[in-house]
Amino acid sequence: MSIAQNKKAFHDFFIEEKFEAGMVLEGWEVKAIRAGRANLKESYVIIRSGEIFLIGCHISPLPTASTHVHPDPVRTRKLLLHNEEISKLIGKVERAGYTLVPLDMHYSKGRIKLEIGLAK
Repeated sequence: MSIAQNKKAFHDFFIEEKFEAGMVLEGWEVKAIRAGRANLKESYVIIRSGEIFLIGCHISPLPTASTHVHPDPVRTRKLLLHNEEISKLIGKVERAGYTLVPLDMHYSKGRIKLEIGLAK
């Protein structure tokens, strides 16, 4: 079941390979995503010091959020992949000139996952 899609990515890029990554989220983000308040349109994926991050994904906080939590809707979120997948992606991006593009946010086995594409 898809939560948010980046349809423009399929128009702008030729996707050669897809990977499914977990996301490090805060509690208010999980609730907002389940309410359908996520947007991938202006987001992108970068590799920084051997880790993969999602930047620019907008998750609007719910109006009923707690008063002691100050949500940042476009904060940088870490993506979770296996070490072998990360090394493969680093090699392709840094040496072969590929780009990492967020494609789809969806549920997989009750967890929120992000599908990223390796594009040329």
